[in-house]
Amino acid sequence: MSEERETGRAEAKAFRLLALRAHSEKELRTKLRAGGFADDAVDRAVRRCRELGYLDDEAFARQRARVLAVGRFAGDRRIAVDLRGKGIDEGLCKRAIAEIREELGEEEAAERLLRKRTQGRPVALLNEREKASLARHLTGKGFSISLILKILNKTGEEGFHDDDGE
Repeated sequence: MSEERETGRAEAKAFRLLALRAHSEKELRTKLRAGGFADDAVDRAVRRCRELGYLDDEAFARQRARVLAVGRFAGDRRIAVDLRGKGIDEGLCKRAIAEIREELGEEEAAERLLRKRTQGRPVALLNEREKASLARHLTGKGFSISLILKILNKTGEEGFHDDDGE
């Protein structure tokens, strides 16, 4: 197959993948290589996608961080692991997380997740086994132990309130 034809096929495949959802550069390269394209064709297709503005790791990192933080109430650790797994460098991970935390703080996200998991029941009314289960769940969502303990102690003292403050 000619080099030009293979590049055209790689670009078409990249465009289809990016039309389905945003990808990081690492993800796109991996998928194109898995599709049997040579490294040169992959490089040219990725470069073309960047030139056209279809591939932007910074925009991808911000979008992915937002989905995880606001949509799934993930903690900073979980977001960072996810982004690094998709090939986003450490500095960009930190910037994306900092940006999204201006919109929804990590503590607020943990409290919302806790409220959702307890169906609004005050944590003070939960037994130790239920609290331990909540702590494990929050740990799995990427929240630090210190934040989890802070929230469980705070909610135990103050009780949970609905979003309207009642």
